[in-house]
Amino acid sequence: MIGSVFRSEDVPAGERFDRWRELIDQSRANDASSPHAADFRAELRVMELGPVTVWRTVFSPATFRRTRRRIRRNDAELYHLSLLTEGTLTLVHERGGTATIGAGGVLVDASRQACTSHAYASAATAEGRPGMVAGVGVDLPKNLLPLPPRQVERLLGHGLSARPGPGALLADFLTGMDRQAEALRPADGPRLGTVTLDLVSAFFAHALDTEAALPAETRYEVLGRRIRTFIEQHLPDPELTPSTVAAAHHISLSHLHRVFGEQNPGETVAAWIRTQRLERIRADLADPALRDLPIHALATRWGMPRASHFTRAFRAAYGLSPRDYRGTACRSEQAGKGSETK
Repeated sequence: MIGSVFRSEDVPAGERFDRWRELIDQSRANDASSPHAADFRAELRVMELGPVTVWRTVFSPATFRRTRRRIRRNDAELYHLSLLTEGTLTLVHERGGTATIGAGGVLVDASRQACTSHAYASAATAEGRPGMVAGVGVDLPKNLLPLPPRQVERLLGHGLSARPGPGALLADFLTGMDRQAEALRPADGPRLGTVTLDLVSAFFAHALDTEAALPAETRYEVLGRRIRTFIEQHLPDPELTPSTVAAAHHISLSHLHRVFGEQNPGETVAAWIRTQRLERIRADLADPALRDLPIHALATRWGMPRASHFTRAFRAAYGLSPRDYRGTACRSEQAGKGSETK
């Protein structure tokens, strides 16, 4: 597992809000308050990824204040990025200016700026309790960002969208990393921090229209992730080939292979497409809910309509025919159910 986790349910009710507030203060030098402190609910995972910190939190509505006294206490020169996945977040700067975002929005501020943030839930729960606010925060040293500080300052205090382009890649990476946190190891941290920094840099550069200022390795990292995301989204299309991938990204086929090869040594684009398709078909074959669907229908839904080609590829990858694999998965499931009833 990577990161430390706080869950309010693991703490006595009277201590929950104070414990959570201490953790938020450590992360961003913010003093938090909430009208729901007496019945506060929260979960927080903090992942230290080298010099970059990523934290995923879900919490009852609250207000955060970063005062000049707290700024003096905290000497860190950081940019703070907040990606909201549920609820509403409003940022009010001491020097003036207000920005509000909803789910899919991003706010950027700096550690040395006094501000107030109001985090609201969109709606109450069915039980009448306040809804929850959720998001992912990224804290990174200013001196690691490969963009001039004067340019980045143009983004501070403004609401941005994580929907298109590099923003969507960043959001998918951050939320995906949280989902996989239990399977990740501390040794993975520095590399994940580097990827986070590259994606944040690309997101900022895109918002500023200064992508050309990014280092070549950062552009390659982001392009590689964009390519892999495109492939995963278009696996059902039987016409998906390295040539169509290259055309969709307005690059030559040789450039596609060069970018992909640098990030996936020893694997070609065509092989990776085939592997991703086979993995999804294999998962479908083992899914009891899809047992009545013909095997060729499962293969076709993932872009492999030619039965003989699919069967050969599946056997080469897993050592069994698709039919035998489905049968083995079915027997294993039935055996598991049998042992549960004993």
